[in-house]
Parts: sequence; structure tokens; C-alpha cells
Amino acid sequence: MSGTSYEAAGVDIAAGERAVELMKSRVARSRRPEVVDDASGFAGLFDASALRGYTRPLLATSTDGVGTKVDLARRLGIYGTVGHDLVGMVIDDLAVCGAEPLFMTDYIACGKVVPERIADIVGGIADACALAGCALVGGETAEHPGLLEPDEFDIAGAGTGVVEAGELLGPERVRPGDAVLAMASSGIHSNGYSLVRHVLATTELTLEAQPAELARPLGEELLTPTRIYARDCLALTRAGGVRAFAHITGGGLAANLARSLPPTVDAVLDRSSWTVPPIFEVIRAYGRVAGPEMDRTFNLGVGMAAIVAPDEADAALRLLAERGVPAWRLGEIVPGTGTATFA
Repeated sequence: MSGTSYEAAGVDIAAGERAVELMKSRVARSRRPEVVDDASGFAGLFDASALRGYTRPLLATSTDGVGTKVDLARRLGIYGTVGHDLVGMVIDDLAVCGAEPLFMTDYIACGKVVPERIADIVGGIADACALAGCALVGGETAEHPGLLEPDEFDIAGAGTGVVEAGELLGPERVRPGDAVLAMASSGIHSNGYSLVRHVLATTELTLEAQPAELARPLGEELLTPTRIYARDCLALTRAGGVRAFAHITGGGLAANLARSLPPTVDAVLDRSSWTVPPIFEVIRAYGRVAGPEMDRTFNLGVGMAAIVAPDEADAALRLLAERGVPAWRLGEIVPGTGTATFA
């Protein structure tokens, strides 16, 4: 009688190797010139001599996941977009301090390695890294039979960037009179999906439904990939006049913007300056979600905010328009106590 095996325990090494082969070409598209090949494949290498041009380079790092949005991807059998979401969550956090993203790594845990599914996820990560201007230098796929069901998975990632110390953005640069600019989100992005799933579980709303407010089925709308702002933020920074950014993720617009304010000012925001996208109204109406709860859960159509010098606001808006990013004047900075409020 033959003995037991790793495969009998639920881990398919051959499937993992097949997944790596399938993803190779798409990962290669994210390559930067500073990436150095590691023949063993155990580590990702990045040539740090590229930082010699900095006077005092600060390395910035961020880590995040996609949260329960992966459950909707699993239910719909659509896997390419959540990798895009992962890059948006990780790399756009680096952009807030003015850092240029350099490289990223990913981690996927799954109940069973299905090569095509893993390749779709990692391919989405690699494609989004290329959009953000960073390299995907490595990652790990772990099969967890017995802990996760065969079709279950979760993803996480970590990114590294660099910023010149003298050009670091943040609250200490913000002054009364500065303008607050909004950059439109592509939808819900990757925050608030536990509430979305609760609404789906407790109402007649389904992923296959197409409410009158939407131009496509709800499931497709909910899997819209996160807009990636890293290169747009860098372009604004290089043009001059940027004081700070705020990535609008969990906690909503006001709470995230307040993180980029010193304790001596407030951000006064004009709620009438934009129209909240229909997907948020669908969730609010079907779930009977109160306005304040919507405010602190979702981005409501603003994915990134920039605080800029007042005389640079118009130029910044023109630059974003040229780059295809819908943006508008959201509010202004006034003397205060470090809060963001709606007028």
C-alpha cells in the first residue's frame, strides 16, 4: 500500500507550477529597468543604485488587501479585476506622501490552486502595476486545504516607493486658503463591501439584478476596478503647488481628508460640487442606509483628494483633465481644529 502524499493532503504542486507559467508574460509587462533577476526565484531584487540621484531618499512602504470584495469576485467567477484593486489600495497609499512607487509583491491564499484563476488574479496585479509605474517583483501563492474551501481565496500585497525628504508631502505643508480638489473614483473601489454584502444578504437585491439607476448588472458594477492615481499624483507634485493628498478609503471622505490636516486648520467641503454616482444610491436605497453611515463607509465618488496652493488650483485641474482624470474644486482650507466638514 502506498503512503500518503502532499497531493492527497490537498496541495497540488504541479498546479502551482502551471499557474506560475501562465502568469509570467503578464508579470514581465510591469518590469522596470532597475529590476534584477534572481535566478533562484526566492526573492525580488531591485537595483538601489537608482536612488543615488536623491539627496536624502526616504523609502515609503504600504501593505493592504482587497477585503471582502474578493467574495463577490468568487461568486461571479471574475478574477482579473481584484488584482487591479489590490494595486490601487497599496500603491495609492504611497502616493499620498509624494512617493514614486518602485516595486510591489503579492500574496494569495486559496483553498485550491486553479492555475487559470491564479494567473488571472496575478495578471490583474501586474497590469495595474504597469499602470502605476511600479514593478511586480515577486509573490507567493499558498494552498490552504481544510482552512479554505476549494473556491475561496484572499489576496494581499506590499509596495515600496521613494520620496526626496525635502519634498515629502503632508499636513505640515497645509495652510489656510489652500484649495481642496477632488479626483473622481471609478466606483466603490475596495472599501465598504461588508456592508454591500449585508445589503445583498438581507434584501431582494441580487448580483444579477440591474436596478434602473445602473447601465449594467449590479455584479459587474460592484467589480469595477479601483482607479489608480499614483502617476497622476506624481504629475501634480512635479508641476508644483501640492501640499498634501488624501486617499479616500475606509472611513470615508471627511475622515481620510482630516488625516492630512494639521490641528490648526479645517477643510470645508461643498457637497453640492459633485453628483454621487448611482451605485451608491442603489446601496443606500435598498439597504436603507442612513446618510452619515454612507459618509463614513464609502468614498461616494471621490477616490483621492489633493490640497494645493490656491494659485495653483486651476492649473492642477487642467493637468488632471489632460490626463483623463475627472476632477473638481471640492472645498477650501480655513483656520480650525483639524477636521473636515461639509458646508
